[in-house]
Amino acid sequence: MEWFFGFLKANPYILLFFTVGLSVWLGRVTIKGYGLGMVAGAVVVGAILSIWASTYGIKLQLDNFVRLLFYYLFMYGVGLRVGPSFINSLGRDSLGFTFLAVLAPVLGLILVVVGTRLADLPVGAAGGILAGSQTMSAAIGSAEQAVLDGVVALPPGMPPEAATGMIALSYGITYIWGTVGIILIVKYLPRWWGVDARAAAKKYEDEVGVRNVDEAGLSGYRAGGLRAYRLENPAAANKTIAQFRQDNPEYRVVNVCRDGESVGAEPDLVLRQGDVVALGGRLESLTDKMGLLGPEVPDQKALSVPLDQAEILVTSKDAVGKPLKSFRTSDIAGQVQLTKIERSGVPIPIGLETTLKRRDVLFITGLKPAVKRAGELIGIVARPSTATDLLTLAAGMILGFLIGKIDFPAFGSRVGLGNAGGLLVSGIIVASISSRLRFFGSTPNAARNILEDLGLVVFVAIVGLNAGSTLLEQLTGAIALKIFIVGFIACTIPPFVVWAIGYHLLKTNAAVLMGVTAGARSHSGPCREAAKEIDSSVPWMGFPVAYAVSGVLLTIFGYFAMLLAH
Repeated sequence: MEWFFGFLKANPYILLFFTVGLSVWLGRVTIKGYGLGMVAGAVVVGAILSIWASTYGIKLQLDNFVRLLFYYLFMYGVGLRVGPSFINSLGRDSLGFTFLAVLAPVLGLILVVVGTRLADLPVGAAGGILAGSQTMSAAIGSAEQAVLDGVVALPPGMPPEAATGMIALSYGITYIWGTVGIILIVKYLPRWWGVDARAAAKKYEDEVGVRNVDEAGLSGYRAGGLRAYRLENPAAANKTIAQFRQDNPEYRVVNVCRDGESVGAEPDLVLRQGDVVALGGRLESLTDKMGLLGPEVPDQKALSVPLDQAEILVTSKDAVGKPLKSFRTSDIAGQVQLTKIERSGVPIPIGLETTLKRRDVLFITGLKPAVKRAGELIGIVARPSTATDLLTLAAGMILGFLIGKIDFPAFGSRVGLGNAGGLLVSGIIVASISSRLRFFGSTPNAARNILEDLGLVVFVAIVGLNAGSTLLEQLTGAIALKIFIVGFIACTIPPFVVWAIGYHLLKTNAAVLMGVTAGARSHSGPCREAAKEIDSSVPWMGFPVAYAVSGVLLTIFGYFAMLLAH
């Protein structure tokens, strides 16, 4: 194998993507549904390759510029993702969720700092334990930044590489329980508390009228329909479209064909016998009054009505805070179908009582004029696009680096957000602006996911590779056990506190609180498992705001864990 590791050392690009590929493959391996994931897999693969190569006297190491570049791209991507919901968390109706989302990371930070001090763990352990126990891989970077900035005093003779190696080591030891533990806790907390979360979810569904987003899939059912009828009923003839609508508000006259030619559907158009009328409405309505106009006909010209689809960003003051049922009497009812609502990139259940919040994204399909009208009523229409505004990406990155240069005196030194924190803030700013203008700074979800996924896994893989050769020198059984115990405590206690306060003091619905508890740990896995456990997607209602707030805090807390623990 010596020749193989020599080849990898001589070809750093192949080494990098070989490590990334193995990490992704290892991350897909699961045992009873649980696995490392590609990020933790990157630490494991990178460290193993580096340690293995060191047995042949070969030191595998990759450039720090590449490592930090990918981490900075990841941090900017995180800011873009959480931006809209982070701003929403400042709203009055989200204060309870925001409080719990702040409480969990703060408790985690305190437990990690106190545990590290009591156990007298080496420099670097605190940052890695926080990142692993709270399943926030981004905290590795902010913890490492504390080392690079010199705010953490290293013991005599300890090189910075040893501290960053300990960060990676502690992360790897605590990440597995950090992931599995929070999933089990969120999934079974209601049962341990003697609460019927399934019944709570059913109650919430009945109150809000939600349907389960997990049941969305391919289906032949469509809420709205379009059918054509030949007008033969004398009672409906000689009325204007406006008069017909007044008598039958559940229908929309979409098109009228007369003598084989389309004559449109203006409100003052008078309907005549023999006209072919295209009606739009809910399926129930279209089948409720058979014979209202006359027999149904497959008239291609009448039914050739242009359809459209769009994503509508909720910005209108007249729409924010309104339940979906309030639009049943609007002039778009029956002409568009709402297929999905996303809040902070997370689909939420849709029901008659679902209240729209600023920067929600509504996925609409339907008649082209109605989709345009929906945009006017609700906010800003954006067409699905795969284009990425690279100019805004460059400007956002520069803004982040400038923000990162701002520091202030604290703890006998000068601290600031650093490049990583600055880019996180910059991403939030850009996402908030683009969510208002929609066409500014376009970064499709797929492009943002590349920034996050590739940026983080490459960064962590390089951390593992560069730290691997020093891990054997630092690791002992006693240190590993202490790290695991501190991580176990930091992972386990905060969710119970969040649940107790949320359930008993804030009186939050148990099913919604499951999502809040998962979001407060910035981990979607527990929310997904909770939804499966109670057969309802209600937990997702509490997830987005808590997820955004805790994600920002935990990322920054990696830095403060290092600062406060030593």
